[in-house]
Amino acid sequence: MQIGFSKKISEHILEDLLDLITENIKDSKKLKLSKFGTFILREKNERIGRNPKTKVSSIIKKRKVISFKASKEFKNYINFND
Repeated sequence: MQIGFSKKISEHILEDLLDLITENIKDSKKLKLSKFGTFILREKNERIGRNPKTKVSSIIKKRKVISFKASKEFKNYINFND
């Protein structure tokens, strides 16, 4: 699909958009994009993990993760536009 921008300008627009999304999620912990979905920043507690190959246990540190929940519109688009 062509939108009329050069590759360089398109890269800058995409980078700026992703920076804006990243900063918004970091600041407000949640970002909803209409008809696309919601990004949520949440914290996972420290826990014990195990390497399945070596069976060695280790502590997985507390960390932040981003989860995504697709909107109904996006799910419908994916499932009905093959």
